[in-house]
Amino acid sequence: MRIAVIGAGIAGLTAAVDLARNGCEVVLFERAIAPGGKLRELPIGDARLDAGPTVFTLRGVFDQLFDDAGDDLDRRLELVPAKLLARHAWDAEARLDLFADLERTIEAIGSFAGLQDARAFVRFAAHAKRVYTTLDRSFMRASRPSPVELVRRVGLGGLADLWNIKPFVTLWQSVGQYFTDPRLRQLFGRYATYCGSSPFSAPATLMLVAHVEQAGVWYVEGGMHRLVEQLTALGQRAGVTLRCATEIREIQVQRGRVSAVQTAAGERFEVDAVVCNADNNALAAGLFGRGAERAVRATPAAARSLSAMTWNLLARTGGFALAHHSVFFSADYRAEFDAIFRRSEIPSSPTIYVCAMDRRDDGHTLSGTPERLFCLINAPATGDIHEFDQAEIESCECRVFRLLKDFGLHVEREAAATRSTTPADFHRLFPATGGALYGPASHGWRASFTRAGSRSAIPGLYLAGGSTHPGPGVPMAATSGRLAAAAIMTDCASTARSRTVAMSGGTSMR
Repeated sequence: MRIAVIGAGIAGLTAAVDLARNGCEVVLFERAIAPGGKLRELPIGDARLDAGPTVFTLRGVFDQLFDDAGDDLDRRLELVPAKLLARHAWDAEARLDLFADLERTIEAIGSFAGLQDARAFVRFAAHAKRVYTTLDRSFMRASRPSPVELVRRVGLGGLADLWNIKPFVTLWQSVGQYFTDPRLRQLFGRYATYCGSSPFSAPATLMLVAHVEQAGVWYVEGGMHRLVEQLTALGQRAGVTLRCATEIREIQVQRGRVSAVQTAAGERFEVDAVVCNADNNALAAGLFGRGAERAVRATPAAARSLSAMTWNLLARTGGFALAHHSVFFSADYRAEFDAIFRRSEIPSSPTIYVCAMDRRDDGHTLSGTPERLFCLINAPATGDIHEFDQAEIESCECRVFRLLKDFGLHVEREAAATRSTTPADFHRLFPATGGALYGPASHGWRASFTRAGSRSAIPGLYLAGGSTHPGPGVPMAATSGRLAAAAIMTDCASTARSRTVAMSGGTSMR
């Protein structure tokens, strides 16, 4: 059986691995010059910097993938468990660290916000774990269920748990029921942004991200792109043929089902099935030909998730003691999301995320030498209608680094060692998205049920990636790729071994 996989992002790579190890002839097409998709890296001089997701969680997803392929993740990738999960700041003085050790986090919250909120965090963490446990197998690791199907899967005994995860309450409302300190509401409400959404509109079920991080965050030695390299090598050992710098221009459909793919150069490959690891809106917009347009519904511009403005840079820093992951919160969180989702504007005072790639738990980096930084602010997904000129980029950059200075972080940056990426750039990298990085936003309880599943409306065309169930983020994208491969093997009446794909759960990350 010959399978074309379009897009060598995380989902495309995992789908290709599973299909190849099950005996399929797999050709993986990638229009960029190298695999990775959103998990990309940028060169600045001799240094290489992560320019996409920076948090590695739920390593069991990848342990299982490598194990199923007869390999061992620990042999291929050096993963170091983080003791310090993230550092958070609200001004030059107010700072709070979260730790892998739950007791240290409780103590830190008590010192920061008082005993009442420390006790509230214990209840919050326990509830986040229940939400994760309830949805892990019944929803995240399963083919996209309808509400009725979800109820059937949890069974009568699980109905109380399903109701108690508060699917009809927003994350902001739910967090407010636990914490009296508004800064803690910001901190834990921010988990909605991990799937590109507003905490004021996203469902309370996204508090499961708190449990995911508490269960373990790892440093990937050499950078997150090493994961891409090892997944690529795993696929090639399984027999995957990788074709980079090869754009698929058309998914051909004959007699109502997929028959072939054609490249921009005119090459035609007859196939039995296709896994499309592109944003689903690219299909609906006709970027893969008229025949594939009806595969999925288009995502309205108003339903898009967040985009971002990002800066990769080599710079010397001083003042604020950066952790590997640091978050600098805006003074008015609601105004920030109103600007993005209501007015389609970049906030004047945004929350800023900084990944200091060379720092670990001790926070130290080589004294006096430039360090690798990745800075991000959330932005509206308007990259298809608004092109950022250099003056606008520089104005936004100056504002962001001036805000960081107000927090006590001094960044000595140079234009030659700085690379910016705008929503318009992301739109060019990921067409038909407007720069949205997470597919449709997860706003309202229905959002998870309206996200496309592995099987499209066209027989033989399967879907994977962050715009597909179970959602965006590194482990979720990997899970979607495995679900697509499992659906193909099931639909093609393969062996029992191929029909069952064991997967660990996942959730969406930055």
